[in-house]
Amino acid sequence: MHIYRHFILLIVTLFTITNVSAQPTEPENAPPLIKTQPKREFRGVWIATVVNIDWPSSTKLTTDKQKQELLNILNSHQETGINAVMLQVRPAADAFYAKSREPWSKYLTGKQGLGPNPAYDPLEFAITEAHKRGMELHAWFNPYRATFDGNFAALSPQHITKIKPEWFFSYGGIKTFNPGLPEVRDYIVQVILDVVDNYDIDGVHMDDYFYPYPIAGQKINDEDTYAKYGEGYDNIKDWRRHNVDLLIQMIGDSVHAHDPNIKFGVSPFGIWANKAQNVEGSETSGGSSYYENYADSRKWMKEGWVDYINPQLYWPIGNRAAAFDKLLDWWSNNTYGRHLYIGQAAYRINERKTLAFKSPSQLPNQINLIRNNPRVQGSVYFSSNSVTNNPLGFTDSLRDNYYRYPALPPVMLWRDSIAPNPPREVTAKPAPLRTGVILKWLAPALAKDEEPVYGYVIYRFEDEKINIDDPKNILKIQYNTDLTFDDNTVQKGKTYFYVITALDRLKNESDRSPTIAVTVP
Repeated sequence: MHIYRHFILLIVTLFTITNVSAQPTEPENAPPLIKTQPKREFRGVWIATVVNIDWPSSTKLTTDKQKQELLNILNSHQETGINAVMLQVRPAADAFYAKSREPWSKYLTGKQGLGPNPAYDPLEFAITEAHKRGMELHAWFNPYRATFDGNFAALSPQHITKIKPEWFFSYGGIKTFNPGLPEVRDYIVQVILDVVDNYDIDGVHMDDYFYPYPIAGQKINDEDTYAKYGEGYDNIKDWRRHNVDLLIQMIGDSVHAHDPNIKFGVSPFGIWANKAQNVEGSETSGGSSYYENYADSRKWMKEGWVDYINPQLYWPIGNRAAAFDKLLDWWSNNTYGRHLYIGQAAYRINERKTLAFKSPSQLPNQINLIRNNPRVQGSVYFSSNSVTNNPLGFTDSLRDNYYRYPALPPVMLWRDSIAPNPPREVTAKPAPLRTGVILKWLAPALAKDEEPVYGYVIYRFEDEKINIDDPKNILKIQYNTDLTFDDNTVQKGKTYFYVITALDRLKNESDRSPTIAVTVP
């Protein structure tokens, strides 16, 4: 994400938009707070591992301390109401997972190629614990970045830059895969499929690092590759965009061929193109993914190669060069039926140089704009530490207001439109020897697509008006196939009404079970 540039001196040459300040905090006619909470909403957070931004906090942590730190992070996000984490598993052609063709990441143990001791699989652990807490886990890959710094001597002998040096060019002092080489595309796809085939992830996620962000005086050395593979392209820029298109299409096709239940999404730079550059672009004046990164992110949605797009709209409402509100509208008008999740800049809250982000209402107002737009399905925050640190009370605002009630992720009907059947033979009985209600049920009959049930949603009502569309009635979203639930939050002498629904892997929800009433003695 863009905060990385603070670490690699790219910030100096970045686009003017990130430095525009002193903008109004919010328009005078700020949208009203929406009272009804959405039952379906993507509520994500990026957990960055590169240079230990979020986790682990140090390369010197023991295995137990690494695990505990991740549990603390996930617990905090669960309390906040987050329902998805984007865990960075491949920061620089390295791995935060055991079943990898690439060496262990140095951000895990301090030395590339050195695994955790005692051994464990961080990705496997993270998936299990996220699912226990009702969160999806999307494995976040950096496709082209091969090193994050110029300390090439510290690279493992098993690092791909050592094995295939001809696959890379140096730019800005770091090594980057050459996207024009067919063997590079094949290799990156295989790296991702290692995770798709071996781990119970919910999504494959990529960020904004395609061709490198421009640095004054630097040149991408790919003319030889263009001479070899550029037939049919009369300029190198269109050819570069074609190379990225090919990779995105290959990844989408491969991921879905191996597991149609895994979502594929990309988080590009927040501007696709400016109107001054392209009549189809946004009313902005800054860098753009199309022209600077050769990443035609809008096309990927148009062609259906991605399931969701997650643009990084890291500017305030009303910003002169790149207004959050204008970009939100632009992206929502260019989704082509795919999901749109907005990357929000939690890391900029309380930023000294930008008055707008010093206002506690800036990000909540952005959420209101998002929720008022029916073509937007949620948010992802950069990054985890910024959310757990509760800057200007923002996390309190999520927990107590915007994310007060649970939400299911939005459905992707182009991936799966068949819901499970409802649970059978639901019973509810007062718990013996304590104040509680024990719910039991049987698994549903198989749906017509014969997909097994993935989880259940338990609802509780205090009268007979049953409305499962209001998330305030959700007691628990359960990503496992247990057939019992203990409700320990009941009061003596009260009558409660329960219904249960079933979920499949892509979170399609069944009709509700019959209502079961129980009076607590």
